[in-house]
Amino acid sequence: MSNILYEALLEPHLNNDKVFLVHDDNSHTTYREFLELASTVAHQLSEIGIQPDDKLIVKASKSKYSLALYAASILTGSIYIPLNTTYTLVETEYFIKDAKPLFIICDDSSAKELEEISSSVDAKILILNDDGSGSLTNDLDLFPNYFKAVDRNANDLASLLYTSGTTGQSKGAMLTQENLLSNSQSLCLLWKINEKDILIHALPIFHTHGLFVAVNTSLLSGATIRFIKNFNLDLIIEAIPSSTILMGVPTFYTRLLKDNRLNSELTKNMRLFISGSAPLMTETHIEFEKITGHQILERYGMTETNMNSSNPYNGIRKPGTVGLPLNDIDIIITNLDTGDILNQGEVGMIEIKGPNIFKGYFNMPEKTKKEFRPNGYFITGDMGIFDEDGYLTIVGREKDLIISGGYNIYPKEIEDTINELGEVLECAVVGVPNEDLGEVPIAVIVTSSRKKEKDLENIKKNIQLKLAKFKNPHSYFFIDELPRNTMGKVQKNKLRDDYS
Repeated sequence: MSNILYEALLEPHLNNDKVFLVHDDNSHTTYREFLELASTVAHQLSEIGIQPDDKLIVKASKSKYSLALYAASILTGSIYIPLNTTYTLVETEYFIKDAKPLFIICDDSSAKELEEISSSVDAKILILNDDGSGSLTNDLDLFPNYFKAVDRNANDLASLLYTSGTTGQSKGAMLTQENLLSNSQSLCLLWKINEKDILIHALPIFHTHGLFVAVNTSLLSGATIRFIKNFNLDLIIEAIPSSTILMGVPTFYTRLLKDNRLNSELTKNMRLFISGSAPLMTETHIEFEKITGHQILERYGMTETNMNSSNPYNGIRKPGTVGLPLNDIDIIITNLDTGDILNQGEVGMIEIKGPNIFKGYFNMPEKTKKEFRPNGYFITGDMGIFDEDGYLTIVGREKDLIISGGYNIYPKEIEDTINELGEVLECAVVGVPNEDLGEVPIAVIVTSSRKKEKDLENIKKNIQLKLAKFKNPHSYFFIDELPRNTMGKVQKNKLRDDYS
């Protein structure tokens, strides 16, 4: 037995004095320093009781310390569970009670409100503040700067990433060591990521894109990361001339295009602009190439699978498509009703098989069984079509998922929150196009009262209290009744057309 993530991502850098992270204040963290920090954090966790397969929930801001926690989880064999830092107490409570972690890492401001919840599952809270202070980092200098990685099987869990379905119930996707490593290896080969690259990293590190795609490929290749704490257009533009890769969501590119500093001279040293996590508009692709001379490379991935397909590095990058299946991944399009494989040019369900596919949903064996074919293919819920060249296009979603600025938003969760209020009879939440964020949610509501202004005020207060800001509807509309078909189902497609 071994620990393939450690051996591939961390061990090669034990004595590497090359710069790994460049921070916003222009300070540097070398690979050696990062590994030493991760090792002392691993010792700290081990000292207070962490064992292989114990779960570690991390709700902390982006920093070298929170990133070191991920590396420490690899060293200790614990299961890393990053959470969006904007999740409310109500949302966070669900994740804690479902995962039942041994430790919860959060800042001082969150610790007090999480005390009762953590006690209910016998979890210990460790503090990691924005500046790196807290009980997690206290006395790290007392520990050795080397930690012997524990043995892990390739099929052992490395992370639990929470996703959601349109039912609003979040699901923990169980990702193994092999899932993460195989995908990083494929992407490094495809995108030619190497030790000479400098990656602009302005993504959060609590989801697949920012952590497992951006960070893992950098560790695997020995690249340097310009580690930008939060999305900052000025810092990104400042970093572009001395960098080679930018990984972003479509919103990054729409905002760059609005800045008159973006031009071919600024981007002449860049070799790759990558977009994912949400559909990239064809217009954005065309305009970006016109202004910079670079074609954005769009790819397709999801929490349960990491990356599945990508436009080629060398070859035609087709606007509006997510490219070709990765070399070790098989993608088929099937009939929604029969599951039969469809011919090229026919729209159907996207199903995927490969070493990237997650192990299943945590504590949900029936849900897991439902989402997998007997032959091992994962049913993604995305609708797609292959063109004559084998390029995949996502044409829609079987469910009503909204992707806004790279974040997944599930209408049912918002609808349930609105429907809690007595004056609301029913509501429907749909996504409408937005130039900046790709899509934004709007709410269409039927109420029993005539005091629409007061109703709206109550609805907004409830939403703001219980849901992260990115899930808040951008607009609210009041109507007499929701449109329905003959079977009584709300016609969300009509609402999208009416309010787009």
